[in-house]
Amino acid sequence: MANFPKSANVVIIGQGGIVGASVVHHLIERGWENIVGIDKSMIPTDVGSTSHASDFCYMTSHDHMACYTTMYSADFYEKRGHYQRIGGLEVARVGDDERLEELKRKVGSGKAFGTNVQLISAGEAKERMPLLNEELVQAALWDPDAGLVIPRSQQVAGELVEEAKATGRLQTFANTPATGIDIRNGRICGVETPRGYIKTPQVIVCTGIWGRLIADMAGQDLPMMPVEHPLLWFGPYEEFKGTGYEIGYPLLRDQGNSAYLRDTGDPVTSEGGYIEWGYYEEKAPRLVHPRDILEKEQARLSPSQHDLDVEQIMEPLERAMELTPILGELGLDEKRSFNGLLSVTADGGSIVGESPQTDGLWFCEAIWVKDGPGAGKVLADWMTDGRTEIDHHGIDVARFYPVQRTPGYIHDRCYETAFKIYNPPVHPREPYTMARNLRRSPFWPREKELGAYFMEAAGWERAHGYAANEHLLERYGDRIPERTSDWDGRHFWRVSNAEHLALSENVGMVNLSHFAIYDVSGPDAEAVMEYLCVAKVGGNTPIDKGVYTHFLDHEGGVKADLTVIRLAEDRWRVMCGGDTGHRDYVWMKHMASRKGFHVYIDDRTDHLACLGLWGPNARATLQAVADHPDGLTDDKFPFASARQITVKGMPVYAFRISYVGEQGWELHVPFSYGLSLWDLFYEQGVTPVGIETYANSRRLEKSLRLQNADLLTEYNLYEAGLARPKVKAAEFHGKQAYLAQRDRESQPAYLCTLTLMDNVDSQGVARYPVGQWPLLDPETGDVLVDDLGRRSYTTSVAYGPSVGKTIALGYIPRQYAEEGRQLLLEYFHEHYPVRIEAVGYRALYDPENVRPRS
Repeated sequence: MANFPKSANVVIIGQGGIVGASVVHHLIERGWENIVGIDKSMIPTDVGSTSHASDFCYMTSHDHMACYTTMYSADFYEKRGHYQRIGGLEVARVGDDERLEELKRKVGSGKAFGTNVQLISAGEAKERMPLLNEELVQAALWDPDAGLVIPRSQQVAGELVEEAKATGRLQTFANTPATGIDIRNGRICGVETPRGYIKTPQVIVCTGIWGRLIADMAGQDLPMMPVEHPLLWFGPYEEFKGTGYEIGYPLLRDQGNSAYLRDTGDPVTSEGGYIEWGYYEEKAPRLVHPRDILEKEQARLSPSQHDLDVEQIMEPLERAMELTPILGELGLDEKRSFNGLLSVTADGGSIVGESPQTDGLWFCEAIWVKDGPGAGKVLADWMTDGRTEIDHHGIDVARFYPVQRTPGYIHDRCYETAFKIYNPPVHPREPYTMARNLRRSPFWPREKELGAYFMEAAGWERAHGYAANEHLLERYGDRIPERTSDWDGRHFWRVSNAEHLALSENVGMVNLSHFAIYDVSGPDAEAVMEYLCVAKVGGNTPIDKGVYTHFLDHEGGVKADLTVIRLAEDRWRVMCGGDTGHRDYVWMKHMASRKGFHVYIDDRTDHLACLGLWGPNARATLQAVADHPDGLTDDKFPFASARQITVKGMPVYAFRISYVGEQGWELHVPFSYGLSLWDLFYEQGVTPVGIETYANSRRLEKSLRLQNADLLTEYNLYEAGLARPKVKAAEFHGKQAYLAQRDRESQPAYLCTLTLMDNVDSQGVARYPVGQWPLLDPETGDVLVDDLGRRSYTTSVAYGPSVGKTIALGYIPRQYAEEGRQLLLEYFHEHYPVRIEAVGYRALYDPENVRPRS
C-alpha cells in the first residue's frame, strides 16, 4: 500500500461513488494532478447510493442544466461502452388529463433544451412496451435517448478511478473517512483522517447522503436530506433468457402513480431475471438524517439500504399491477427488495460549487446517476475556468441564504421536495407551503389585513396582489382577460393586473423589502467596485448617484444585474434582487479576496425596508407628506439620484428610479419606521400594488431583463441589448471579452421582445403562456438555433394589461432577428404566431421612457 501522502493539490472526500469518480476523471482531463481520493468504505463504493442505484437515465426535465448534464452523461457512458440506449416511456393514464398536459410540457421543454422526446399514442406505447395494459393509457411520451448504465454505474465508477490512478495523478485510500476539516482564516488548509493529516488548498465533498456530516465538520450545513425510496423486485422473469441483454424492454415511468418499472434482462446478467419497480412516496416521505444512517457492520444490507415494509406502498403497488399486470403474475422477492436512500434538496436542485463561507471547499452533492459524469464535468470546468458552459445559478450552493441552511428549514423544504419528485406536476410558479413566514417586512401586518396573496422568494413573503383591491376590477375588468385555463391562471390573481393599471393612472406602492442590500466600504472599496462593475461607479461619479450595472465573468457572460449607489467617497451600496442577492454577495466577497482588496461588505438587507412609490402622481403624493417638498422637484431631484429626506420626521433614503415605467422613488427606511411609512401613504389614498406588477407584467411591458432568466452567463451584454454606449477606461472583470464582443460584426443572437398575435387554442380557449417554451421557424417547425448551438425559447413571458398583449422575451439567432418577423411559439403541443417587436432593448410601454423622468 502506498504511503499516506502529507499533501495534495486536491482531496476528494467520497471517491467511491459515480460522482467522485466522475469529478476526478474530469479534473485530470482538465490538467489537474496530485489528487488524493478518500472514502469511508470501499472504492468503488459498497455503501453509497451508487451501490444500489437503478442506473437508468431519462433526458426529460424542465431545467436546462439538468438536460445538459443528463445528455452529456448518457453520451459519456455510451462512449465507454456502458450505456444501452433502449428508450423510455412516460405514460398518461386514462382520466389523468393533468399528466397528459405534463407530457406535452415535457416535449416543449425538450425542444427548448435539446432533447428528442415526442408524444406517441397508446398503441405505439404498447408496441414498444408489451407489458402495458393499453386500455389504461391515453397517450405517452417517448424518449429515444433514455437508457440504462450497464452493467452498473458502480462498475463505471471503479473503472474511472483505476484509469485516473494509472495516470499517476490520483492516489486513493479506501476505508479512510474524513474525521475533520482544517479551516484557517476562511480558507481550506487540510483534511484529518485516521491515517494522518493531508495538507491541501482544495477539498471536494462528493459523499452523497452523508454530505451534511462532512459540511458539519466545516461548521456549515447543506440544505439536503436523504429520503427512503422503495425498490421492489418481482420474478423470476425469463423473457430475455439467453439474450445476454441487461435490459430488454424500454424503461417505463408511470409518474401519475409516482412510480417506474424496468426489466433486468437476461438472468445471467448482473441483476437479471427480474422486474424492478420503484416508487417515490407522495404522501408521507420518510426522511433520514445522515447522523442516523447505520454503519456498514450494523446494516442488514447496506447503510444506504433500509428494510422495506410492503404495506407502506400497497396502494400504489396495486395501481401498478393494473397498468402492468405482470407484477401480479410474478412473485415479490421480499428479501431482495428494500428502501434505498437518495438525496433530496430544499429546492429540488443539485448542490454544486464553492462554499460561500470557505474558500477552497467545494461540493458536488445531490447528484443522480443520470447526471454523474455531467456534474463531474461542470465542477471540473468551474474549478478550472471559473465558469461553466451552462449558467449554473440553479445548482450553485451559494443560492441559499443563511436562513435556508438551518435545520428546521432544511427538514421542511426537503420533506416537501420529496413528495414532488414524480407527482404531481409542479407548476413553474408553484410556491412551497412549508418553512414559510420566515422573512416578513414591517409592512406584512398591513398586507395581511388587506388579504394579500402571498408567494415566497428567498425566504421572503411577497404579496402578488391584494383581495382588498378586487373593487378595481369593476373599473378595469374589461381590460383584464379571464384565464379559463387552470394552468395559465394558477398562482395568478386578476386583481394584480387591475393594480397595475391603477398605478399607471394615479399612484401605487410596492413592497420591495426583499431586495438584498450590501454596503461596501474600506480602503479598497472604490477599487473593488470599479473592478466588479461594467459601468463606472467610482472616479468622478457623484455621491448619491445611482448606476444600473452588471458583473461579468471573465468570458463576458452576464453574472449579475444590479444597481449601485455611491454613498460616500469610500462607500457604495449594492442593491440586488432577492433571488440573486446571496450569489452576488458571495461573488463580491470572493473576487475581493482573490484580488487582495481590503474591503468590508455589510449586509443591510434586514435593516432597511423598501417601499416603491410610483405613478403619475407619485411626486405630488410624496411632496404632500415630505418635510421639505421643494427638494423633490425634477430639477432638484433628477432621475437616478438619491437623497436622504425626512417624511413626517421619518428618515428615508429616497432613490429616484423606476422598474415599473412610472415616475417615482424607491423609499428605503429603517425597519422600525416601515409600518408608519406604509400607514402614512395608505391614508393618502395610495393603492397597495403587488409584486406581480413589478416583477412580471410591467417589467415585460418595459422589456426589462431579469437575471437567471433573461440574463445568463451563456450570453453577453451586447446580445442582451444592455451594452453601454462607451467602455470605461478602468479595468473590470471580463473587460477583454467585452471588448472582443463589441468588435464583432454581429452577435450570434439578440434578446428580442415578442408579442403573441393569436392565443386561441384548438379547443377555442384563450391561452396565457407560463414558463419557458420553444420558439420555432414557421416554415420548418424546427426550433431556432444560433451559430453557437444555443436554442431559442421564451426566457420570460407575461400578459401586459397596458398594451393588451402577451409579451415574451427570447434570444433569437441573428439570421431571424428582424423587427416585424413572425415566428411560432409552441405551448402545450400547439403552435401560436408571435411577432418580433424589438431587437435588443426597446419598451412597448412608453418607449421613449418619458414617464419615469417626468
